[in-house]
Amino acid sequence: MEEEFESRVWDDAPDTDPLEEDEAMSPADVQSNCLRQFSSTDFIMEPGIFSTLKRYFQAGGNPEQVIEMLSENYQAVAQMANLMAEWLILAGASINDVQAMVENHLKQMILKTFDPKKADTIFTEEGDAPAWLTELIEHSTWRSVVYQLAEEFPECLMLNFTIKLISDAGFQGEITSISTAAQQIEVFSRILKTSTSNFLQSPEDNRHKSVVEFAKMVCHGQHTYIYAQVMLQILSQETKGGNNIRRLQQEISKYAINNGLNVTPIQLALNGAMAHPRAAQALAPMLARNALNPADITVLFKLYSAGDPPPVDLIRIPQLLELLIDALFKPGNKVNQEHKAKYFYLLGYSASVYETPKKGNRPRQVNRDDLKPTQQAIEKVHNICQGGKSAMELIAEINTLYQCIRFPVVSVGLVRWIECVVKEPSYFKLCTESTPTHLALLDEVVSIHPLLHSRVLSLLIELFESEFQDLEILVQVLEIVAPPYTVEFVQLFLPLVENEDITGSMNTDNDLVTEFIAHCKSNYYVM
Repeated sequence: MEEEFESRVWDDAPDTDPLEEDEAMSPADVQSNCLRQFSSTDFIMEPGIFSTLKRYFQAGGNPEQVIEMLSENYQAVAQMANLMAEWLILAGASINDVQAMVENHLKQMILKTFDPKKADTIFTEEGDAPAWLTELIEHSTWRSVVYQLAEEFPECLMLNFTIKLISDAGFQGEITSISTAAQQIEVFSRILKTSTSNFLQSPEDNRHKSVVEFAKMVCHGQHTYIYAQVMLQILSQETKGGNNIRRLQQEISKYAINNGLNVTPIQLALNGAMAHPRAAQALAPMLARNALNPADITVLFKLYSAGDPPPVDLIRIPQLLELLIDALFKPGNKVNQEHKAKYFYLLGYSASVYETPKKGNRPRQVNRDDLKPTQQAIEKVHNICQGGKSAMELIAEINTLYQCIRFPVVSVGLVRWIECVVKEPSYFKLCTESTPTHLALLDEVVSIHPLLHSRVLSLLIELFESEFQDLEILVQVLEIVAPPYTVEFVQLFLPLVENEDITGSMNTDNDLVTEFIAHCKSNYYVM
């Protein structure tokens, strides 16, 4: 890997140049080689024209023959394109439209005909980065072409060098999704710095998209993943912004896991698990298989219920927490009654225990004051959620639920349970309440825990965008509206509800329909 990395660095000009190579060739061979290039279309417009002319004349070439060949093969393709552009502008087209037209056509042609081997010869012919390359990267249109080509031809040295030039020019923020950037340590480090800074400064609502792009680049290879996570681990120890950096670490790990990458050994190493081998041995198989194991849960329970437990951070790995939440709150999951208390304990411990790190002669202190009430709240809500209670029975438990969801971990579990329940196809068909109890619980959750807003919002958006085939169309409309209505709404909607040609085949005896018609006729004057 290191040899491959070093082969991509362009610190010096190539060791050989065409003039040195010509010394090994006869003058006749040099002339033949140059004449073959002179005979190609519009070669006089090529960047290497001057170096080729120099080679030809030093080999004793005939100037008249050169002039004749270059003239005969000059078709002025570029000049004709410029002329056509001028005609379009004279015909009334805007300069911007013409420029975009020409650029888009050139982009398509470049993407279609690009040859990485020929591109790499630019450095051989020029002896250094050509001036036009530096000018090219100043324009966003051509930078985007480089990005597309770099994705398709990651081994092209010319493109890798251009990516480095783009990064050096200060456009590294555009390279976050470019896998080839992950192959150059200098470029990758600069992008890592920029992306981390952007993450810290962006509002919560805008973070998800940027994190996905960033994580995709970080997960390009094992070396990029380890390098990025080690750097972020160091930054996470800082007092200012350290927690946000840790969140970024966790999001990257989550992306890696969702894409089938086994990052468990790296995760545990960065968490300091190797200093606690028994805890590491219990965690590793569960995280690698993404499934809990009663035997390993028992080991962790014994360790964390002892007088000198391992650091709480070891069981605050998001993947483990999600597995515990699913085990206790996802409908259909069964936990052995013998081990259930251990699940309650570990989830409560990870959510409530506070540690004061060791400092000087003062030992590490573990504060478990909130552990027991948190554990009890988890158990109560688990029993309610997994008890198979009807809507009426659930209402009877509403006070208990409202008291328990003040614990954040309980709210997370409750939201997970509600997600599964309300997504059942028959849920809204069988629901007889005007406001389902499950949605009322969500309302209480978001009023207490702002950090769960985005998750609840995603669920509500999904519900609003879903189609419920078992519900009548008219009922679905009336389910989401309530008085008072605007006069305009009544005048437009009431005739549709009463029109038998439209609603004749629907169940107009439904309570919602009857109530809507009665309310409109008693409170509004309808033409």
